[in-house]
Amino acid sequence: MAGSSKSTLIIGCGAIAHELIAVFKANNWSHIEVQCLPAEWHNTPDKIVPAIREKLSSERDRFSRIFIAYGDCGTGGRLDALLDEPENHGIDRLDGDHCYAFFAGTKNFDNIANDDIGTFYLTDYLAANFDRLILGELGINDHPELLSMYFGNYNRLVYLSQQNNESLMNKAKQAAAALNLSFEHIHTGLEKFENALSGVRIISD
Repeated sequence: MAGSSKSTLIIGCGAIAHELIAVFKANNWSHIEVQCLPAEWHNTPDKIVPAIREKLSSERDRFSRIFIAYGDCGTGGRLDALLDEPENHGIDRLDGDHCYAFFAGTKNFDNIANDDIGTFYLTDYLAANFDRLILGELGINDHPELLSMYFGNYNRLVYLSQQNNESLMNKAKQAAAALNLSFEHIHTGLEKFENALSGVRIISD
């Protein structure tokens, strides 16, 4: 390792940056540096793998370990293919298809998803930024007819909350109303997310 006071690099999604920092501070994991990619790439997952490849190329020699704080996140297996390349041996990612799974826990999330396949999910970040990321970036504000095209096959919105926050709860309920979906709330907290990250701390200063 050269040129860094940290031994572990986390390359993560900006949509979970707040939760990453909260877990690291709670556990005093001071050996970890976090570099996040734009949260908006939830809507453009084709940008994720090329950006992670570039990060790995530029940062590989500076750290003893690198961990990818992404699920598959819509990359269609391309992220796993990148991490399977020989030069990336030993670089792992979070278990699960997306952030909903590792916030809720993979088994719990599978049960939620199997209960109704037509489910749209929000986390704290997505609830806070719903108007911009969903209604704005998907063009629904300007073209309301797109609402049925995007969400016509959905039945419910499930808010997986990490914080107990009344403002975020209200935003999540408003999001469900905007999409004409029924609303359900499940509080996940950060415990399962912390468990998913716990292996990162095995390398310290």
